[in-house]
Amino acid sequence: MSLVEILMIGGAYLLGSLSSAIIVCKLMGYDDPRQGGSGNPGATNVKRLYGNKPAAIALIGDMLKGVLPVVGAHLLGLSPEAIILVGFAAFIGHLYPVFFGFHGGKGVATMLGVMFGLSLPIGLAVGATWLFVAKVLKISSASALVATALAPVYIYFISGEISWVGLTAVMTVMLFWRHKGNIQRMINGEEDSIKKD
Repeated sequence: MSLVEILMIGGAYLLGSLSSAIIVCKLMGYDDPRQGGSGNPGATNVKRLYGNKPAAIALIGDMLKGVLPVVGAHLLGLSPEAIILVGFAAFIGHLYPVFFGFHGGKGVATMLGVMFGLSLPIGLAVGATWLFVAKVLKISSASALVATALAPVYIYFISGEISWVGLTAVMTVMLFWRHKGNIQRMINGEEDSIKKD
């Protein structure tokens, strides 16, 4: 692995470690989102606590953490394997941010950003799946789980890059693990709908 690849992977992790939800809430004069609602520093909890505007900004910030380093890796001509490692590092940074005591979000927006960074068609396929399931089921976590579960399938058929399929599958498994509480609430019929968020 080259020095450039190592620096890109390390930089992606550090960028991913910048918790958009916490930073946005602090800048806008709100309390730390980890102290209220679900306790999750993500856009959904920010929306629940403080409304649409800070949530939208946090969502965009979390997506950019995935998009920017992966696009940068493309522009630098890194190998497909290095490109997906850069995206994976950004995702890990979001889940386990070094700047916030390794207490991060669930990774949906950052993973979606990585998908857009890999290629626009992949990102659009995953994003469209999220929107479709959200419209039908009206449950944010269900939308995220279905969309990310299908992400490796989309990558296989759109790009055929096996290394991307493999690490995206790992991200999906980790994302499902982070949503285990949501999954249990869905099984019990207790998960909030998007309209209630």
